[in-house]
Amino acid sequence: MASRPNVLLISTDHWPAELLGEAGHPDILTPTLDELARSGVRFRNAYGECPVCIPARRTLMTGVSPRTHGDRDFGETKPMPDLPTMAQTFREAGYQANAVGKLHVYPQRNRIGFDDVILDEEGRTQYGVVDDYEAFLADQGYAGRQFDHGMSNNDYATRPWHLPEELHATNWATQQMVRTIKRRDPGRPAFWFLSYRHPHPPIVPVATYLEMYKNSELRWPTQAMWCREELPYLLQAIRGRAAHMGPKQIQEALQAFYALCTHIDHQLRVVIGTLREEDLLKDTAICFTSDHGDMLGRHGMWAKRLFYEPSANIPMILAGPDGDRRVGHHRVDDRLVGWQDVMPTLLDLAGIDVPDSVEGLSMVGERERDWLYGEVGEREHATRMIRKGPHKLIYYPAGNTRQLFDVESDPAEITDLSGRPEHEALLEELTQLLVGQLYGGDEEWVRDGKLVGLPNREFRPGPNRGLSSQRGHHWPPPPKTDMRQIQWHNEDEA
Repeated sequence: MASRPNVLLISTDHWPAELLGEAGHPDILTPTLDELARSGVRFRNAYGECPVCIPARRTLMTGVSPRTHGDRDFGETKPMPDLPTMAQTFREAGYQANAVGKLHVYPQRNRIGFDDVILDEEGRTQYGVVDDYEAFLADQGYAGRQFDHGMSNNDYATRPWHLPEELHATNWATQQMVRTIKRRDPGRPAFWFLSYRHPHPPIVPVATYLEMYKNSELRWPTQAMWCREELPYLLQAIRGRAAHMGPKQIQEALQAFYALCTHIDHQLRVVIGTLREEDLLKDTAICFTSDHGDMLGRHGMWAKRLFYEPSANIPMILAGPDGDRRVGHHRVDDRLVGWQDVMPTLLDLAGIDVPDSVEGLSMVGERERDWLYGEVGEREHATRMIRKGPHKLIYYPAGNTRQLFDVESDPAEITDLSGRPEHEALLEELTQLLVGQLYGGDEEWVRDGKLVGLPNREFRPGPNRGLSSQRGHHWPPPPKTDMRQIQWHNEDEA
């Protein structure tokens, strides 16, 4: 056991792969993650198989696809599948396993194999749980006040954080992980999961980080000509929800979003510094990633649930323990990876047998996949993806729309190649791969081996009385909601 490394897995929420200085982004400031990438390997072609919070986290913690774990939408009351979890597997191998931050499982206090979870669930009081971050604010004399800033969890209006900086959720998660590291059992290796809730909205960065971007002329989100054509229902809906955003609001949202990212980046220095001062850093493997990205205005769209690069292409940085040649340093790996690959990779680095249930591949192993299938949503809200080589096929059943991009030469996905005769054979090849993956009602989109999809329809905006899942004042705690009566919608994920 003494020879096995510690493992620190760091996850964020809504962080696109391109938002790293080391990835060539001209505006974002991420010195810590850039150094970590140079100290290990950065996987350029990492994707969220289902780019939305709950399904992604089920994949991360079980190492299986959405098809196997049973959620490709947003099953907020679905229990975890009966599969070995990452934490459970580490514990059974003799590791201590602790998590800090966002788990997004049901019921909320399910530890999914961890010895302990110090929980931050973004104020989801409908589950009947006061999480540890809410309790912390109360202990500091700010009971129920985390959402007094008035910004919502699925909106891009922004303002500075309204409480002292040390009470921000990013600082809290950092300090809780630092304390967890310091309280470890020195006789056993550790698996630590640090799950930051940001840069997921509400976009409320502390003022010091917002100031870093206030005078910056940030790169404007690109928009393709294909956005001006007739769009499938899902894209109409996503673009429609952002139609009110003018240039000033877009610029402020980008500045504040980047500020949240840089804040996390700097707080990671405290975690890494703690590992160094505790003489653990050289014996610790570190992985940084995110459940999905955010469109951030690209093609007039925001948030996730799409397979365009800003939404589906996620950061994946791996730094091995000192001397591990499988990881190396100053490397960029172009293999195609997903969140199902994190569990087998970290177990591999720790020398632990991977459960037979795991479908992912070790990212430091010799086996590499030829293509990756992605899926999110149901019926007219659905979209599906095949990524193979430099090409990506995106399919929308509503309107029976296919798009084909060469993301190596066209990472902004400006040029849709699906209608070009010279790409007809490639389009058919990727289409047949996609057809072979359809299940759970998706087979109805196929007739005689050909995609026929569903009729398109026109998106008509309805009221947004809840202000995109706006939270309120949480003291006294709101009454518990009868979960049987909740009607969640794909377009208004909490």
